[in-house]
Amino acid sequence: MCGMARPALWLMIFMFIARSAIAADTPPEWTAPQAPLRLADNLYYVGSQDLAAYLVTGSAGHILINANLEQSPAQIRASVEALGFTWRDIRIVLNSQAHADHVAGIARVLAETGARDLVMVGDAEAIRTGGRSDFAHLSDALPLFPAARVDQELRDGEVVKLGDLELTAHRTAGHTRGCTTWTLSVHLPGEAADVHHLAVIVGGVSVLPHYRLLDTPGRHASYPQIAQDYRATFQALRALPCEIFLGAHGVYFGLAAKAARSASAGPSAFIDPQGYRDFVEAAARDFERIYARQAAEKKGAAVEM
Repeated sequence: MCGMARPALWLMIFMFIARSAIAADTPPEWTAPQAPLRLADNLYYVGSQDLAAYLVTGSAGHILINANLEQSPAQIRASVEALGFTWRDIRIVLNSQAHADHVAGIARVLAETGARDLVMVGDAEAIRTGGRSDFAHLSDALPLFPAARVDQELRDGEVVKLGDLELTAHRTAGHTRGCTTWTLSVHLPGEAADVHHLAVIVGGVSVLPHYRLLDTPGRHASYPQIAQDYRATFQALRALPCEIFLGAHGVYFGLAAKAARSASAGPSAFIDPQGYRDFVEAAARDFERIYARQAAEKKGAAVEM
């Protein structure tokens, strides 16, 4: 049975975790250590048990995806160095979404490594302001975080290059204005040299508790086009021929179970195209359910007026 055989359950677990974070309680899975994992020849998991961080290694230096909580860099660094890599060889920092659980540690990582910070259009201003410009800051009481410089703003489909490394940035907005899904072609240890797999690191798909997906009497949508962005995101994710399913949270792709299997199966434990498809469809259904509920509330409010 694949790690995402019950995607609706994974979404329920994630929403519980998200609500706990909004309530200012840091879920223990966000800080609990996770032994670093090799996911492909040059792709490694260096995050906690749920807050994902990835190291992509190359001859010209390394790329780090996600710096997580303000206290996370020390834990991420320990994982990077346990794998035998040098912290200051990180040349580029990327992120999945401009919420504190994924970017609060960026300022520290930039200061310690001298890396460049590349951020998708839509999330760049949130990074620069430490979350103060995030549309959800007031409505969802999302925590602020240390502001960080942004060295380059990315566009949908832009390829980030560092030496022989290439990662493609896909704007999968809705959860944040610039939520980003990353894809890269990887090779697994032991496979034929001409066999490669597409790894997909999903940025975020959930609708947080106070998000408004459409205008209602006396209250605007969380931001213009938010519903259209979510639907475009699901279409974009459906179009990706994912083989290795990863994400901004370990709970997205069943990290715990796959990490356990990888002890014997190696990186092939993370090959899960069906789990990816199930996850995307479950998220799309959840979005449409919330949209329908809010649309019904809007219709009811209009009738009462």
